[in-house]
Amino acid sequence: MTFDEALHVSNGDSTDVPARQVVYWRDSLHEGPVPAVGPEELRRIRAEFLAQNNADEGAAMFAERDRTLEAARDGEYVLWFEADLYDQLQIIQILDRLADLGVPAERITLICIGEYPGIARFGGLGELTADQLRELPATKACARLTPPALELAARAWAAFRAPAPKGLAAIAATRSGELRFLGEAFDRLGREYPSTRDGLALTERRVLAAVAGGASDAGTAFVRAAARETRPYLGDTWCFAIMERLARATVPLLDAASGPIDRHTTLKLTPAGAEVLAGRADHVALNGVDRWIGGVHLRGQHRWDEGIEAVVSAGSGQPDSPT
Repeated sequence: MTFDEALHVSNGDSTDVPARQVVYWRDSLHEGPVPAVGPEELRRIRAEFLAQNNADEGAAMFAERDRTLEAARDGEYVLWFEADLYDQLQIIQILDRLADLGVPAERITLICIGEYPGIARFGGLGELTADQLRELPATKACARLTPPALELAARAWAAFRAPAPKGLAAIAATRSGELRFLGEAFDRLGREYPSTRDGLALTERRVLAAVAGGASDAGTAFVRAAARETRPYLGDTWCFAIMERLARATVPLLDAASGPIDRHTTLKLTPAGAEVLAGRADHVALNGVDRWIGGVHLRGQHRWDEGIEAVVSAGSGQPDSPT
């Protein structure tokens, strides 16, 4: 089978993948529930969550995506992805599914980059021209996978979907020549747990800091918060949803006009927001938390400890390490 005859999979249609058969993996797995259930149930859960958040993805699209992936099980696959958290979670989902389908590692090629020569702040494959994309298979960004890489992806996907975050640290500490951005992505994932310092996830803190620093509207706050990311992974829609949580909380941390927050919405820090940002108050203590990260339904039982850079059980100060 030639490179062009393989099934190509990428993160979104902003990338003009140079191939005849392309599947786009549209799902923001870093937001909402991703529990350890079967493929059909997971499609339903993801579609319902995304519909609640005005996303375009639906159960029919997910089902067609999965059918196409399965139909090519006797052939080869080429995956086109990036280094950020959004993409790394998609990669491990796809690889875990291919392993379940019995596709051997040597029939899977991964093209994954985190930077590109001449682009100071690389934002993704969608920034590259058709000629630049066609050159990638001949570079070190392209790797034929091995069984250990497939096994690592399966472990990472299981750790992400587990009901407790005990396996996250092991994946964050892993170094793989093929899945070379996975450890970094899982470290970033852990920082979305509420901090022991102030009860804020890292993205929430960066949003508040942007507003405190002079960003007067949601669009500017998003741009400034994203600029702080080593590898930006969050689109404006999801960032505005985070701002909604902060503004509509029982004790609001942001002052925003009623109605859905969009790029034009004026934002101000509330007195409570200023106290939390300064570390003198705790967001979770003020407002509680009801959020999913992968398979973990957060209700205040897990925190990110910035001192030891690990997820800990709230009140124990001990890392949530495997037993």
